[in-house]
Amino acid sequence: MTIFIIFLILLALTFDFLNGFHDSANSIATVVSTRVLSPRYAVIWAAFFNFIAFLFFGLHVANTIGKGIVDINVVDQYVIFGALVGACGWNIITWYFGLPTSSSHSLIGGLIGAGLVKAGPEGLVMSGIMKTVAFIVISPLVGLILGVTIGIIVYWLFRNSIPSKVDNIFRKGQLVSAAFYSMGHGGNDAQKTMGIIASLLFSSKILVGEFYIPLWVIISCNGAIALGTMFGGWRIVKTMGQKISKLKPVDGFCAETGAAVTLFISSALGIPVSTTHTITGSIVGVATLKRASAVRWGVAGTIVWSWVLTIPCSAFISILAYFIIRKIA
Repeated sequence: MTIFIIFLILLALTFDFLNGFHDSANSIATVVSTRVLSPRYAVIWAAFFNFIAFLFFGLHVANTIGKGIVDINVVDQYVIFGALVGACGWNIITWYFGLPTSSSHSLIGGLIGAGLVKAGPEGLVMSGIMKTVAFIVISPLVGLILGVTIGIIVYWLFRNSIPSKVDNIFRKGQLVSAAFYSMGHGGNDAQKTMGIIASLLFSSKILVGEFYIPLWVIISCNGAIALGTMFGGWRIVKTMGQKISKLKPVDGFCAETGAAVTLFISSALGIPVSTTHTITGSIVGVATLKRASAVRWGVAGTIVWSWVLTIPCSAFISILAYFIIRKIA
């Protein structure tokens, strides 16, 4: 294993750390904004369930990322470098501005940019790309629908209960919903880095035969995303937990549960969805049950624009990185 490959593996784990750091808001924003847990205990809670997610999920998403976006025969060290720099760069930019964009789509955009430069359109796996692009729209809609549905059921079941009792029940319930959501986050997002590292190892002939994910890669990726979650991207926590809508514990429970179900289903199907898109849609859905004005639509609109820009912007950074590394190498 060459020094450059070791560097790329460390860069991939850095992206995974940034993924957890950037997306920790998705796991803890509602539980912090409703004051069920303090920020310190919230990130520890979320990180634990991020890490153990590999015990409960298959590796369908990792396989999609590893060979379903760019042809595995096209992937080499330089494509991986470009993809990771594109993804990390866009994550840092959007973290600075407090925008909850998708780490998943920044990685996919990075792969597309570097793969396109190296091999042209024929080097891309369009079926995998189109499925991913479709879920930019589908995942927040599913999160919204499930958030609304769960909210209606919960509100109806507790319609005659006094507010203090409801608040007490769902303060405990949010611990469970946050745990499930964090597990779904780790189960979907950590697998994306697993796919990147495995494709690097196969393209470098370090691994041979049928495509698979080594155990050390699985544990390393779940550990990196959990560590990133523990450090927490507080700028984005504020956007997710306070700026979109004011949440109560019952609202947080419904939003997290709806988003967690979406992530569990998509992970089982091998679809690399955005945890950010999913929880945002779910929060908006639950908020609209109160009244449409409960959602700060200006903030929501800014977030949606950042989603639209994620793949092309990370692809552009990836293209620049690919050209630079090819000039140097």
